[in-house]
Amino acid sequence: MDRAFVAHLSESDIGLHDRLMTARRDPDAIERLDESNLLVDLAPHLEDFIGELFGIAAEVRALQARHHELGPLYSVKRLFVQRRAVKGVKESDAVAIDGPGLAQELDRVMSAAADEPVGAWERCYAEHVANWLEDEAGNAEALDIAQRYAAWATLSPEGRRKHRRGVLFKVPHRLDMHHLVPVQTVERDGVTMLRLPEDEWRRRDGFALTDRGTDLTGALDQANYCIWCHNQGKDSCSKGLKEKDGTFKKSVFGVTLAGCPLEEKISEMNLVKAHGNSLGALAIVAVDNPICAATGHRICNDCMKACIYQRQDPVDIPQIETRTLKDVLALPWGFEIYSLLTRWNPLNIRRPLPRPASGYKVLIVGLGPAGFTLAHHLVNDGHFVAAIDGLKIEPLPPEIGGVALDGSRRAFEPIRDVASLVESLDDRVMAGFGGVAEYGITVRWDKNFLKIIRLLLERRASFSMYGGVRFGGTITIDSAFELGFDHVALCAGAGRPTVIPMKNGLAPGVRQASDFLMALQLTGAAKTDSIANLTVRLPVVVIGGGLTAIDTATESLAYYPLQVEKFLSRYEILVAERGEEAVRAQWTP
Repeated sequence: MDRAFVAHLSESDIGLHDRLMTARRDPDAIERLDESNLLVDLAPHLEDFIGELFGIAAEVRALQARHHELGPLYSVKRLFVQRRAVKGVKESDAVAIDGPGLAQELDRVMSAAADEPVGAWERCYAEHVANWLEDEAGNAEALDIAQRYAAWATLSPEGRRKHRRGVLFKVPHRLDMHHLVPVQTVERDGVTMLRLPEDEWRRRDGFALTDRGTDLTGALDQANYCIWCHNQGKDSCSKGLKEKDGTFKKSVFGVTLAGCPLEEKISEMNLVKAHGNSLGALAIVAVDNPICAATGHRICNDCMKACIYQRQDPVDIPQIETRTLKDVLALPWGFEIYSLLTRWNPLNIRRPLPRPASGYKVLIVGLGPAGFTLAHHLVNDGHFVAAIDGLKIEPLPPEIGGVALDGSRRAFEPIRDVASLVESLDDRVMAGFGGVAEYGITVRWDKNFLKIIRLLLERRASFSMYGGVRFGGTITIDSAFELGFDHVALCAGAGRPTVIPMKNGLAPGVRQASDFLMALQLTGAAKTDSIANLTVRLPVVVIGGGLTAIDTATESLAYYPLQVEKFLSRYEILVAERGEEAVRAQWTP
């Protein structure tokens, strides 16, 4: 495979081929910027090679075309909306503009439908403005209308409401670090409280995925907002923001701004994605972060905290990363392409291929994010890995996982359509794999990614995993070494019970927030057919304001109506069988 790519590169660009071979011979000698430029230059060639390899060149070109079609949005946003239309215009001036009237004029000159969706209308606007700018003198009247409309849409409250789902008429906001969330103060029943503006509310019904993340338009908006500062060695999102003495800076909240813990090549990813090469961008991500299905949107944001934009909205890097992965997965054979790049990645000049078998055997305790990430790297380093977890791990169909019910290996079938792996989170059965990512994260994150990560590992011949095995009980450190393991890696503990030393903390009706979330996730109490006894009564008081507290607040509010519906359904069934009086006679006062 690697030889085939190198030959392909030699035929298409001998100079680039020579640069790659030189870098591979002595990877530590290459400067950081030179390595970045090498990866950026290689990315389109790798994309072409993979497209041909999997027989999807047409689909890859179509995905590239979708990126390029959106190009005018971002150039017009930067050069026309931000630099001309809103420059020197105050909100009071924008309010005085007749936005709806200008919209009608624009609809006429653009031949656009008045009821066209916001995203499509903005693309139409951007394409026309881009064309008009090529002859400003001849299109002065149309540009004047477009410029005044842009000021209204960007700065006036009515315009912002109209285009809140779009990207064209949004400018970065200056950050007030003590008022990061725009809340309203309201009083109800004599209690003063804070809430988001009503047009920001997101209706929640059940336990389906609550946040699907941005689409391609939104991801490219962020990728183009990035200034690709790896070229100046200022990519603090990756390497952290530093003081003059070399130490990391801290935010006003005392948070160390160390950037991405993996030093992922973020700026390079953004540049390649903005140029339309999703496969190439994913390959760049996979150099440092091959298990990117477990990072990104709704998981981590250390990169955003250390973004070069410290006084205005940072680049939403996690959204770009996750969208890039999803764009690749959506291609025919997308999962197989991602799987391949986690094992063979020619952009990884230090280890483009897995190393040969080392003969070492490693036992990993815990299959949460730390455990499964470590397992991947150890397997790629040539070691045999066995992983255990206290949770029962439900088996996958052997035809996709490559492991039969008796644990033996069998041939697996390649996955053409990643949609065949996807389940609704409302109905999904807790599979056990993923540790705290399985039972500690709510449906704000798509847990279908756990199945993808599991398949990356389970199909590897030098990896085995066993559920329902407790370290220190079923297997001890002594018995592990007696079994022939050379090393034991402890990757457990993130989900251990938390007991807060609070008076009456164990009184009836009081429970730890983490315990509530784990019980809700592990028992499947929210499912219609579950018989789990998890009772919640309103009002619920949540003490704390961290992530666990917020999750507890949202999940208890989502669970309560489902609990009531389940109770009502069972009550009606029992009444039909036994009569209302007999059923109520069993109730306690």
